[in-house]
Amino acid sequence: MNRLYFFGIVLSALIFSCQRPPEVNLSFQWIDLSHAYDQQTPFWPTADGFVLDTVAYGMTPLDYFYSAFSFRSAEHGGTHIDAPIHFAADKRTVDEIPLDQLIGNGVVIDATKQCSEDIDYLITVDDIIVWEEIYGPIPEGSIVLFRTGFGMFWPDKMKYMGTDQKGPAAVLLLHFPGLHPDAARWLVEERNPKAVGIDTPSIDFGRSSDFMTHRILMEENIPAFENLANLEQLPMTGFVVIALPMKIRGGSGGPLRAIAKVPS
Repeated sequence: MNRLYFFGIVLSALIFSCQRPPEVNLSFQWIDLSHAYDQQTPFWPTADGFVLDTVAYGMTPLDYFYSAFSFRSAEHGGTHIDAPIHFAADKRTVDEIPLDQLIGNGVVIDATKQCSEDIDYLITVDDIIVWEEIYGPIPEGSIVLFRTGFGMFWPDKMKYMGTDQKGPAAVLLLHFPGLHPDAARWLVEERNPKAVGIDTPSIDFGRSSDFMTHRILMEENIPAFENLANLEQLPMTGFVVIALPMKIRGGSGGPLRAIAKVPS
């Protein structure tokens, strides 16, 4: 074979290989971290729940199917985000949170055992340190998710929240675990997370009256994801969280579609 001809074949093959799109790595799975909204969705006792109204559903006079609905909902119910302005004046509204802060490497700190023994359990600094002794320090800029195990009770309001009653008096009946303010402060000062999340109605525990955990996090522009689902399907480390809320201009929160990309 002519050497020049052979060189041309090799060069063409190299050019062709460079033009081909890179191979897609499919060795991962997506985990849905959000509950669906419906009339059974738990909301704070003082908030209106989710309502879906039918605008149209069925065959039209022109013989094609058409459906449309309208919905109304409080910002803080179902799987949702608390924007920093929810508990900190002049901090970011939900539409102002940078996308980079809503996407990042995640870790799960599992306090299921402690929470199964104490419905009002507050996750402590020691719980986090014990976790780090096994998995290593939480990397700066992580999205830190706390698993209490209460996601298994969704949407049973009595088991999930401690009450199925509505109104201001019902707030005093709330019972569910949360994150201790000291642990929130430690995370802010020592690990600088992008965001935190939990599988209960609030990052503060149900008995809280001062919402100090919210205040500590949100003074530092750290949002919280609440009522997360399927945390038991996540590894402790090595996954990516994508948590995109409804972009409500000036909102203090809103419905959240959160997912995780997990190696398979």
